[in-house]
Amino acid sequence: MKHINIEIKARAESNDKIRSILKSKNADFKGIDHQVDTYFNIPSGRLKLRQGNIENSLIFYRRENTAEPKESDVSLYRAKETGDLKQVLQSALGKLVTVDKQREIYFINNVKFHLDSVKGLGEFVEIEAIGKQENERETLLKQCNYYLQLFDIEDKNLISVSYSDMLLNKKRDCL
Repeated sequence: MKHINIEIKARAESNDKIRSILKSKNADFKGIDHQVDTYFNIPSGRLKLRQGNIENSLIFYRRENTAEPKESDVSLYRAKETGDLKQVLQSALGKLVTVDKQREIYFINNVKFHLDSVKGLGEFVEIEAIGKQENERETLLKQCNYYLQLFDIEDKNLISVSYSDMLLNKKRDCL
């Protein structure tokens, strides 16, 4: 299934504050998911297998590495059983990196919110405005910017790369 997404990722100064705002807006709380994302070696874009209690998916996406709200081109396959799939992908492509996180998942209409605690990296918030048609870009961007302002997320806290890139950079810095 293919979607049009506009998203941001930011270091969280206070997930408690954001959680409180989401609750005041009657956000639909889907639960807390322990997710392990295994990224694989591919020539372009990112391919990850997400294994969690709530979400299990094979996800391929392309996205610019910019801090401001950005469009992601996402293809998603929802998988019930991921163990064998992980072994096949690892054998065929090789594992790049693994991201281990606790994720609180909320929705307000078509906008998905993640309050993440990422092992080795810290606390983050993600805002993902999800659409299905090309002509929705402007609306999705406006939604994303609205929540950036509502949550009082400062530009200095915006993250331009994925958690996988952050972990790989951290590993390189330690060498």
